[in-house]
Amino acid sequence: MENTSNTTIENGKPEMVKAKPERLPKPTYWPFFTALGLMFMGWGLLSLWLFSAVGFLVFVISLIGWINCMRHE
Repeated sequence: MENTSNTTIENGKPEMVKAKPERLPKPTYWPFFTALGLMFMGWGLLSLWLFSAVGFLVFVISLIGWINCMRHE
């Protein structure tokens, strides 16, 4: 039988297993701006191409910022 809970049983005694990751990354605004860029790209498909261009620019800048933030943690 497979153990799917947060405990393991060794020597007849349950033992707690720490959740991964133990340390969470710091909160940032990069995911918000990434989603904002995607929204502008979609909005530009329905209206002016200029919105798509601005959305793509915001998306790329925020994605680079988000990846850099994660790399330095």
